[in-house]
Amino acid sequence: MVSRVHTVAFQGIEGVPVDVQVMVAPGKIGMQIVGLPDKAVAESRERVQAALHATGLALPPKRVTVNLAPADLPKEGSHFDLAIALGLMAALGAVPADALSGYMVIGELNLDGTIASVAGALPAAIAANALDKGLICPVDCGPEAAWASADIDILAPKSLIGIANHFKGTQVLSRPHPAVRAAPHDLPDLADIKGQESAKRALEVAAAGGHNLLMVGPPGAGKSMLAARLPSILPPLLPQELLDMSMVHSIAGKLAGGKLSDRRPFRAPHHSASMASLVGGGIKARPGEASLAHHGVLFLDELPEFSPQVLDALRQPLETGECVIARANHRVSYPAAFQLVAAMNPCRCGMAGEPGHSCARGPRCAADYQARISGPLMDRIDIRIDVPAVSAIDLIGAKSTGEASGAVARRVERARNAQRERFAGLDEKATTVNARCAANLIEKLAEPDAAGLALLREAAEKMRFSARGYHRVLKVARTIADLDGKAQVGRMHIGEAIAYRVATAERTGAIA
Repeated sequence: MVSRVHTVAFQGIEGVPVDVQVMVAPGKIGMQIVGLPDKAVAESRERVQAALHATGLALPPKRVTVNLAPADLPKEGSHFDLAIALGLMAALGAVPADALSGYMVIGELNLDGTIASVAGALPAAIAANALDKGLICPVDCGPEAAWASADIDILAPKSLIGIANHFKGTQVLSRPHPAVRAAPHDLPDLADIKGQESAKRALEVAAAGGHNLLMVGPPGAGKSMLAARLPSILPPLLPQELLDMSMVHSIAGKLAGGKLSDRRPFRAPHHSASMASLVGGGIKARPGEASLAHHGVLFLDELPEFSPQVLDALRQPLETGECVIARANHRVSYPAAFQLVAAMNPCRCGMAGEPGHSCARGPRCAADYQARISGPLMDRIDIRIDVPAVSAIDLIGAKSTGEASGAVARRVERARNAQRERFAGLDEKATTVNARCAANLIEKLAEPDAAGLALLREAAEKMRFSARGYHRVLKVARTIADLDGKAQVGRMHIGEAIAYRVATAERTGAIA
């Protein structure tokens, strides 16, 4: 007799159906798992046997064969444990086989028969719902899986005994409820920053349109402080964005307690990060920091200290919004529509361009340091600003008079609502911010008035904008107009956008 249990294998954030086939037949005593299992799946043999023994169910002295079909699909992870155990229990008559046919199963087994949480419960629930099936998952993953649909049948037991009792009717497992992580109340506030009004304005524009931002300034100018306050002015995630972001975090095992959060992610990897940690990869092709920042912010402090090869790996995700990891035996794609925010010193000693300071190595100090950032990557950064130094004398006795994050956040949200309504009216629902607008569409949406067009033409000739640079100026100008509540882009909006494009040209040597 062959019992069958449905489960999933993960390819990126997609759940691929897998059929767990269990046969108990006469032959050499033992248990064999086939179907391209990795080390974690192969070791499930020991965990399953120990868990069944702890439950009070002994394996018969027969040959047990477990096949994970399709056999040519690599199986990775410990989440196959529960499906294999339930297949064995069905083959031995401990649970009714027909009751399992309507469920997908994921979960890792402890040796005492309890079920440990696993990564990927949300994508598994979505895959099960697409096939009109329910989901059996660990109790800690139940709140996460419940977000997939209000109609999906979810069982979240604590142990194998709980599942057996549920199907026998002696115990009823209630459906878990979606859980939300409480929003933090101690986010850093823009009002804490003294001075730097132009930098705060640039931060507001970047937040309103989802634009990439580069801050250049000496040590202690407040670049990291400004970046840390960006989450406080960003609007909450939209429902679809919440689901997309949570699927990536679920695969990466970052959803503690199965609770989702509507706050946009803010990822700040150290400059020693490898290419695999930033864009994804490794033995199991896991998502990297760029994908974990999906619909949020990726902050790279000390930008030139990152490896040039690692930085250039971000060029494709910045354009396409996804990270593609290609290997000899498989190809995985993770979404990565993030907003890049970076900070850097103008040179290695950090003080190039500051009044009264000269580098010991002369202009070469700044040139060599800035050369670590490629021109194509710099071309993808919409807003570049200088953040001048603030001396201790300026801070002594000074009082913060700047706006609080709450007031700025309300303007940002109004601007984003205007963008979303505009794109929805054009049947571009996948686009929600100006930074992600297609080039041919932004030319229509950000068409400036006559004075603005003349200024843009003059700037493009003098500063030799690339085609990408031209379109990014239009996108920033459209965002500035949205913040002002204007339907048409004017000369003032174009001028500010151009200023952001070339503000650091002298320090970075960037080509617009």
